[in-house]
Amino acid sequence: MTITEWLIFILAIQIIHGLGTWKLYLKAGRQAWEAFIPFYNAVILMKIINRPWWWTILLFVPIVNLIMFPVVWVETARSFGKNTYQDTILAIVTLGFYNFYLNYVADVTYVENRDLHPKSSSGDWTSSILFAIVAATIVHTYFIQPFTIPSSSLEKSLLVGDFLFVSKFHYGARVPMTTVAMPMVHDTIPVLNKKSYLFDDRFEKRSSSWKNKLQLPYMRLPGFEDIERNDIVVFNQPADTLLDMNDFNPDRNYYKPIDKKTNLVKRCVGIPGDSLEIIDGYVYINGEKNQLPDRAKLQFAYDIELQGNFTGEQIMSALKRYDITDNPYSGGPNSIVVQATEEAINKAKNNPYFAKITRRTTPKGVDSNMLFPRAPEYNWSYDNFGPIYIPEEGKSVALNLEVLPLYKRVITEYEGNTLQVKGNQILINGTPSNSYTFKQNYYWMMGDNRDNSVDARAWGFVPFNHVVGKPVFIWMSWDGLKNPRWERWFTTVGGSGKPVSYLIPFLVVLVAGIGFNKWRKKKKVNS
Repeated sequence: MTITEWLIFILAIQIIHGLGTWKLYLKAGRQAWEAFIPFYNAVILMKIINRPWWWTILLFVPIVNLIMFPVVWVETARSFGKNTYQDTILAIVTLGFYNFYLNYVADVTYVENRDLHPKSSSGDWTSSILFAIVAATIVHTYFIQPFTIPSSSLEKSLLVGDFLFVSKFHYGARVPMTTVAMPMVHDTIPVLNKKSYLFDDRFEKRSSSWKNKLQLPYMRLPGFEDIERNDIVVFNQPADTLLDMNDFNPDRNYYKPIDKKTNLVKRCVGIPGDSLEIIDGYVYINGEKNQLPDRAKLQFAYDIELQGNFTGEQIMSALKRYDITDNPYSGGPNSIVVQATEEAINKAKNNPYFAKITRRTTPKGVDSNMLFPRAPEYNWSYDNFGPIYIPEEGKSVALNLEVLPLYKRVITEYEGNTLQVKGNQILINGTPSNSYTFKQNYYWMMGDNRDNSVDARAWGFVPFNHVVGKPVFIWMSWDGLKNPRWERWFTTVGGSGKPVSYLIPFLVVLVAGIGFNKWRKKKKVNS
C-alpha cells in the first residue's frame, strides 16, 4: 500500500472507531466529537480506560499494535462494567466490533475509578506475559535481534553455531513493512510450518501482480553510522524471491515481502560508488587490493594429495592440527578437498601425510551460467569476476544493451520501474533512456570462505532497504549440540586482535545483581 492508501485506511478506521464508541465517550463525560479525531481520540480513550497516555504510541507501532488493539478492546469493555470471560472473548473475536453493541444496544454505565489489578492469578500471569511480549517485540524490532550463524560462509571469522546479537540502530532500524505478522517470528511459524504473516496469494506466485495488501512503504529510522567497507552485515537475501537458487533469473521472481526474505550474514566488501573486481579470489576496489581487518580469515579450496594410505581418522587428526575442519571431502583417489586459510596451508605443507597441496581456482567462463548477471557476454567465474560498478544513491550510470544486464534488476525489482527493450532502444517507464539515476545505495556482500559461499557473485547487489543490522556481539557459541566454545561466549564481533571473552565478568555482575536484589528485598521485609 502507498502512503496515500494508508492514510485513507487509517481515516476509515478512525470513522469506524468514532461510530462505534461516541456514545461511550459521552457516558465517560467526554464529547462525542472526540471519538472521531485521529490520534486525539486514542489519547482520550486512554484516559477513559484509565491507562497511561504512552499506550497511544504503542497503538501505532507495527506488529506491537497487533497485541495492543485486543488489549484496548477488552479494557474498553471492562471500563463499562463488562468483565466476564464472555465479554473478553466477544471483544477479541469480533475484532473490537463488540464496542458497537455496547455503544448502541447494551445498557452500560461508565466505571470511573475501576480497579486495574487482575482479579485472579491467571489474569495477572496473562497481563505480565502480554507486556513481556510487547517489550520483547519492541527490542527485537527496533534495537537488538538475536541471530544464529546458519552456514560456513564466514568460517573462521564467524562460526556455524555462533549466536549473535544484531544491532538494528547502528544503521537505523527499519520499520516493519509486513504489518500483520506474528511478533518475533520471521518467515515461518515453527512446528506448524505455516507462513507467519498475512499475504495475498490469489495471484500467480511468479506474477508481478502479487502484492501484500497491508504492506507499509519502506521507512527507516535514523542510524548513527553508515555501512563501511568490510563490515559484517545481516540482510535480507535479495534472491530469496526464487523457488531455487540454481534457477536464478534476473527477470523472474517468486515474490515475498522484503522483510520476510531469508536473513543472511556476509561481509560487505564493496560499498556504493566502488568499482569492484575479483582476481583469483581476492577483491580489488578501485584497482587496489582490499585490506581486510585482522580478524577476517579468508579461506579457499585446496586439493591435497595424500602420501600413502591413511584412515579417515588419521587424516582428520592431521587436518585438525592445522585448524582445517570445515567439512573436507574426497577429491578423487587418494586425495581430499579442504577449505583453509593460506596460513594453515603453509603449515600443512610440511606434514608427511600430504604429498602435494594445490589451490583450486576457476578461470573466467567456467561457471558463468551460475553467476550474476547470468548473461552470456559476462563470462566471469567465482574466482575472477568483474569489474563492476556498485550503484550509489543519486549517481547515474550510462545505459546501453551491454551494461543493461548488470542493472536491470536494480531498475525494475528494487526501484519499481518498468523497463522495455525495443531494438537498440531502452525504455524506462515508457521513456527512451540512455542513463539511469539510482534511488538508493547498494552493497556487495561476500563470504570469507570464498569457495564455499553463495553470495553477491550469485545474485548481485544488496539494496540498502534489505539491510537488517550489524552483528555486534557473540553471546553464545556451540560446536554441534554438545560442545560449547567457551572462548567465544560474550565476545565482540568487531575490533582487532584476538577476541576476548567477557563471560566471567558477566557472571560476576549477574551473581552480584541477584545477591543485591535478594538483600534489598530482605531488608524491605525486615523494615
